[in-house]
Amino acid sequence: VQLQASGGGLVQRGGSLRLSCVASGGDFETYDMGWFRQRPGRERELLAKISWNARNTYHLDSLMGRFTISRDNAKNTVYLQMNNLISEDTAVYYCAATRRPWTTRETYYFDHWGQGTQVTVSS
Repeated sequence: VQLQASGGGLVQRGGSLRLSCVASGGDFETYDMGWFRQRPGRERELLAKISWNARNTYHLDSLMGRFTISRDNAKNTVYLQMNNLISEDTAVYYCAATRRPWTTRETYYFDHWGQGTQVTVSS
């Protein structure tokens, strides 16, 4: 499956963005999907994950409920709604797909990656 992320940009502190990731190549509905980010000088980290049927979601605790993952299998798309953005959210954001077990969260277990979309939060 091929992934194309979009929706990044420049936003003021406290603002919102919704990232989208469109899949092509088939079988999107069989993949669990994740959103990662990589901040300058730091490792890529998993922010949120959603199961193939959207019945299960995971969100990084430190996000304090500001981000929400969702998906629409009819549109082959996964979303990340980001609210109350802060400067520390400035990063490149990636979507990724995996068929590994639900508890999988390590970067290297995600087999397909989008190209990344830049989010910059200004203070």
